[in-house]
Amino acid sequence: MPTVSIIIPTYNRADYLALTLESIVQQTYQDFEIIVVDDGTPGQKNANVCSEFEKVKYIKIENFGGPAKPRNIGIKEAAGKYIAFVDDDDIWLPLKLEKQVEILENNPEFGLVHCCCELINESGQKLNRIIGRPGSPDVKHGDVRMRMMGNWTIMMPTPLIRKDVITNAGFFNEIIPPALEDVEYWTRCSFFTKFYYIDEPLVQYRLHSNNISKENKKYADLPVYLRNVLEKLSYEKRINNGQYKSLMKSLCAMQIKMIKKYTYKSACNLFVLDSFWMFKFKNLKLLVFILIKR
Repeated sequence: MPTVSIIIPTYNRADYLALTLESIVQQTYQDFEIIVVDDGTPGQKNANVCSEFEKVKYIKIENFGGPAKPRNIGIKEAAGKYIAFVDDDDIWLPLKLEKQVEILENNPEFGLVHCCCELINESGQKLNRIIGRPGSPDVKHGDVRMRMMGNWTIMMPTPLIRKDVITNAGFFNEIIPPALEDVEYWTRCSFFTKFYYIDEPLVQYRLHSNNISKENKKYADLPVYLRNVLEKLSYEKRINNGQYKSLMKSLCAMQIKMIKKYTYKSACNLFVLDSFWMFKFKNLKLLVFILIKR
């Protein structure tokens, strides 16, 4: 049975962390290690919680201010064939690992398996909503590199990934703002492997007042950070000129869709993405549609 390394970045959520760990130890698949990387939480609450669980390796670092560095430290410590990530406020359902390990073991052409999430509130009550589920499962399955960028991402607590894919794709970007680093990372991974999508919520994603991604104004800059990914891929000749241009169009469309919420920043970023964006009919058509949409 292959070992799974489970990496949990945490900061000052000892109560939620305990629930997350409990959901992991109740997995039907038990060949795993848990690496909790504490981003400088004051006191010993997180250490005390982790000491109650046999398979947990607890690492405390100086506060970085986001999950990218803790995740990277966890990756460096990981001994498993597969790596999974979960935030300190989310819950895995019991069959999560078993189903995902079986898929990767039986489908060597896929380097990552992911799924959608069931929403819960602060108290753990189900909200009867699913997020991360596409209109058609095929959208998030297979070779997704040309249809992922600027359109959708992977829900952070859902993927199981081969460690050798991480070796090729690299670490999480520690420079970009928190809540953007996961979108950038999974988008980057799509150029190194195929994704296997399970159309079943194997994870519960918790909504609460302290979600990092809640109303994050830095999202307006996400298309620019994704353009940087494209630039690097083009330089490394992982994509050709036609693919580059097609994906840049997707990023412009992504930025235009943000213009009502982040007007000034989006307008500035559009000129960073494409100096002549406003002279292209499809862009103008989308802009008009977004502006008149209620």
